[in-house]
Amino acid sequence: MWLAARDLPFSRSQIRRRIDEGEVRLNGAPARAAQKLRVGDRLRFVPPPPSAPRDLPEAIPLTVLFEDAHLIVIDKPPGLVVHPATSHASGTLVNALLHHVGEEGRAELTAAFSAASSAAFSIGGERRPGIVHRLDKDTSGVMVVAKDEPTLVGLQEQFQSHSLDRRYLALVEGVVAEEGTFRTRYGRHPRERKRFSSRVAGGKLAITHWRVIERLTGATLVEVRLETGRTHQIRVHFADHAHPVLGDQTYGRTPRDPRLRAVADALGRQALHAAVLGFVHPISGARIECSTEPPLDMRQTIATLRGPASGSTRTP
Repeated sequence: MWLAARDLPFSRSQIRRRIDEGEVRLNGAPARAAQKLRVGDRLRFVPPPPSAPRDLPEAIPLTVLFEDAHLIVIDKPPGLVVHPATSHASGTLVNALLHHVGEEGRAELTAAFSAASSAAFSIGGERRPGIVHRLDKDTSGVMVVAKDEPTLVGLQEQFQSHSLDRRYLALVEGVVAEEGTFRTRYGRHPRERKRFSSRVAGGKLAITHWRVIERLTGATLVEVRLETGRTHQIRVHFADHAHPVLGDQTYGRTPRDPRLRAVADALGRQALHAAVLGFVHPISGARIECSTEPPLDMRQTIATLRGPASGSTRTP
């Protein structure tokens, strides 16, 4: 797609949707996504200005790890959706943040993300004010959110250049090597479009590093460091290599071991926690590193899987 290669602040899917909505015209007529361009063609693309976030503030408690005038780092609990969508119109992290920043802060967010020319709209913008990255609903841990446009752009650049320190704790099924790296191509599953796969032809590069923290009964606690940040990357990499994250209902499987199965059922979600996030503050230049321990349900799962059948332990 010619437009997708123009370094516009829109993803390929966003551009296709705008074409379908008639915002792109070729030689005066509505364009089609599959049309080929010829020498002399005139292409006009004028996206409408994004509307201000219309979501309402909600008094949802937040655990704040760091905050200043430009950004906020929170410890997201499992079960909290990051931003509103058709299936989750309210009760999200965005609703909580709009309440947390207060009326003055909401006005600043609205102003910061209202410029149609802003590169921030590749991730920020309508219904996602300040959201730089996401954690899955059932993944807990450290997230950073920008309060103004320069901070958002600066954080985006660090995510895109993979210069941040992102470390996760995951309980994966079975016995894995002491340490290792998954380096694969990555993309949509060829048949199930809501899933991703590391066994696709082409796709983007995805790199995941891990090391063993503790060997448990039927599972292994690992620290995972992301070099790239593809959607569901940790879950997919371990599942595609026969060690799914315990409790993962999308990429996992029902454990054969009765004890492991009972523990996974009791947890009710994937055992994945974003434990560490380190980055350079886009405005002050200071190094910020925030860390948090897994929530109670994951700690209880780890404790349950400790026992006579477990191997030696190591401290992170």
